[in-house]
Amino acid sequence: MTLRKFAGLGALLSIVMPSLAMAADEVAAPVLNSGDTAWMLTATALVLFMTIPGLALFYGGMVRSKNILSVMMQCFAITGLITILWFVYGYSMAFDATGMEAGVVNFNSFVGGLSKLFLSGVTPESITGPAALFPEAVFVTFQMTFAIITPALIVGAFAERMKFSAMLIFMGVWFTLVYAPIAHMVWGGPGSLMGDWGVLDFAGGTVVHINAGVAGLVACIVLGKRKGFPTTPMAPHNLGYTLIGAAMLWIGWFGFNAGSAAAANGTAGMAMLVTQIATAAAALGWMFAEWITHGKPSALGIASGVVAGLVAITPAAGTVGPMGALVIGLVAGVICFFCATSLKRKLGYDDSLDAFGVHGIGGIVGAILTGVFAAPALGGFGTVTDVAAQVWIQAKGVGFTVIYTAIVTFIILKVLDAVMGLRVTEEEEAVGLDLAQHNERGYNL
Repeated sequence: MTLRKFAGLGALLSIVMPSLAMAADEVAAPVLNSGDTAWMLTATALVLFMTIPGLALFYGGMVRSKNILSVMMQCFAITGLITILWFVYGYSMAFDATGMEAGVVNFNSFVGGLSKLFLSGVTPESITGPAALFPEAVFVTFQMTFAIITPALIVGAFAERMKFSAMLIFMGVWFTLVYAPIAHMVWGGPGSLMGDWGVLDFAGGTVVHINAGVAGLVACIVLGKRKGFPTTPMAPHNLGYTLIGAAMLWIGWFGFNAGSAAAANGTAGMAMLVTQIATAAAALGWMFAEWITHGKPSALGIASGVVAGLVAITPAAGTVGPMGALVIGLVAGVICFFCATSLKRKLGYDDSLDAFGVHGIGGIVGAILTGVFAAPALGGFGTVTDVAAQVWIQAKGVGFTVIYTAIVTFIILKVLDAVMGLRVTEEEEAVGLDLAQHNERGYNL
């Protein structure tokens, strides 16, 4: 009887153990989460909504009526161009981890490999995320929308004077040599340059805003001032469009920041909350600074303050708390106001729509203050224990991005200017780029 019992137990174990092993494998294997997938699909649509129609309307309302179509056309063309380049090689350059090793600086610390060319290996079954919870195809598209809006932001700096053909080539080359490498250096994971430094950039303060703002400043200086600037009035032709565009950016930014949690979780919820607080604080900060300085608050001012707050909270959205967000927003609103008005007038550069004054300066303010308010001791949710050390790391990231972007952007522009010319003729500028570049009118004159 005893032997029979052992034989029966052995038979039972032979059935149960493989089943337990299979169950363990199933638990360990990454499983797609439908909630995370649904949120990331929504966030992706919101970020694309920021460029078209959000940024197109925001910029379109600020230019003169003879140039509205040219600015909107540039936003749409950039959306198409960067989509294709992202598919061909951009995603691979930014996120392929081939050859990377944590703590080791090599070529792949600066740019990703090429194993993902033409999205090789991206299938309906491939999943990704912090715990591999949503389709890689969604991650590809989500990051594509960031790659789209970054060069589109640059348009605001040289609006009303660059040739459309030169703009297209510049954006394609800039995306390849500047955006994709910076995205990899910050977000590439262990072994990436700024990732190993410990730079905190939750949703793109460095990758998107400092990058675009500095490139815009270089572009507007290389192209030179618009004809008649600053003596000829160049007031926005339709601030209604600008306010509508700013509202779309505000709403879409929840996808930008909360979506960067890459999951439908508490981090996404807090990112949404601090984004709202910082944006409101910056809008009021800009409004009151303008009111005190100029005697009256303006619709353009509050719209610009909104964007300044959105920009500044972007790098901090995943690590700061509500009080930190309030301070970041207020500081960004006031500083960006003075940089977009007083500093620009003093230095004399023609940043048409304040791409540098809002995105460049706002990104720098947000990146530095992230190092302060990510500390739990100051209400943050990061792992910062030494604020001074983290601020220095953030400053290194800002400094590297500013220098790299400025030098490479300058070289690209000078080469293109020598080869094909960057700027429209004085006659074309006078008649407006809508007619001169596209043979259309975007507004009844």
